[in-house]
Amino acid sequence: MPSHVLANWSRYLGALALLGVGLDHLEQYSVDSYSVIPTIGTLFALNFASAALLAAGLAAPIQRLPGHVGRLAVPVLGLAGIGVAAGSLVGLVLSERTGLFGFMETGYRPAILLSIGLEATTIALLGVHLALRRPHGPRAEAGSRASVAQHS
Repeated sequence: MPSHVLANWSRYLGALALLGVGLDHLEQYSVDSYSVIPTIGTLFALNFASAALLAAGLAAPIQRLPGHVGRLAVPVLGLAGIGVAAGSLVGLVLSERTGLFGFMETGYRPAILLSIGLEATTIALLGVHLALRRPHGPRAEAGSRASVAQHS
């Protein structure tokens, strides 16, 4: 499979996994009553909101925006998505080991296992996307021509 195809697939699947991270936190917020836990409830709601917005941005054709915005939007959103997923994992580990904002998580319920899986998948897929994506625009084309000339 060509690297640009893999880069595209990893971007969109990473966005889907990130949306799953947010939906899992929303489910915990509303169904498992995390909404009543001070600070943690707010963080779960913010996790959903940020994951949903970033996933929507990653799924949209934002690379078509003009200028620097178009060139930087996808990698910035990808890094932000990795940050949300990694932050969720770190928060979970802290809440299990030492407690987080006075809250201590116990056990590995299915929702927690799903969250860990989705967060790890998000990090892996968006990491692959960032590693494989090719910059677009005049600078990237000039850089590619210079690279080819150096290797000739």
